[in-house]
Amino acid sequence: MKNYIVFLMLSFPALVFSQKVESYILDKQQIAQRELKNLSDFPIYKAYEYQDKGGVFELLLTENQKVVSKKDTLNTKIKAICGMNDHGGFLEKWTINDLLETTEPKETTIWFWTKYCNTKDLDGDGYIEPIIVYGTRNENDEIRRVKIITVYKNQKYAIRAVESDLDYGRSFKKDKNWSLLPKKIQVYVNQLVIKIRKEQDLLLKDG
Repeated sequence: MKNYIVFLMLSFPALVFSQKVESYILDKQQIAQRELKNLSDFPIYKAYEYQDKGGVFELLLTENQKVVSKKDTLNTKIKAICGMNDHGGFLEKWTINDLLETTEPKETTIWFWTKYCNTKDLDGDGYIEPIIVYGTRNENDEIRRVKIITVYKNQKYAIRAVESDLDYGRSFKKDKNWSLLPKKIQVYVNQLVIKIRKEQDLLLKDG
């Protein structure tokens, strides 16, 4: 029996090693070839393709680019779209939508923090757990809100933070289902929060 299994591995290596876990960023030409622009009403800011045990997926980070100038690009809405490559088609699996809040001080732009986003297999189970990070600025050019969303088995687990100079104006909340995430993923995201605090000079805490 063991010899038979070895024979199968040597004769049909694709059957044994076909489940790769990999990801990369798509360039403009690849985005055009896959006709991904047709999947969103907003311009694509960044696009990823990743492969795991579940298949091949495209992840699009789109921003509506309401005001575009040489100095800056301001967005009022964002949308992340993840879909599986289904025989040349696109089978949508999940989306993330957000927009500016009008509470004082009013927000002026919202954008993806791609420096902190990733498409990795964080717990080694053969499936990629995308992490989407985005934030907003207010009319005083201060970071107002930060969201960190982890997608595990197509379920979203969010951390929502609001920054403020006033103690009562700050908040840092994890979803009630946060503890259901595998420990390795929780540890990674907690370390990411520490990194964002340091690099963006944020408090990211309650009160």
